[in-house]
Amino acid sequence: MECRLGCGACCIAPTISSLGKPANIRCKYLDDGNLCTIFGKPERPQVCSDFKAEFDFCGKTNEEAMANLIYLEKVT
Repeated sequence: MECRLGCGACCIAPTISSLGKPANIRCKYLDDGNLCTIFGKPERPQVCSDFKAEFDFCGKTNEEAMANLIYLEKVT
């Protein structure tokens, strides 16, 4: 599955502990279009680089992605 540009759910819903980012808070590196400003740069955390869009996580819409990732954050 290809990542939906501008979704940003994976940068909002989960905790990103290496950045000190709590769940359900926008990552400080997301721009106004929900694109990562450190994508492809060495300072991007490994957990972000390792995340791959999959239907089970991302669903059919940005809203589904947020709901799925919020749920997974709560149960893990």
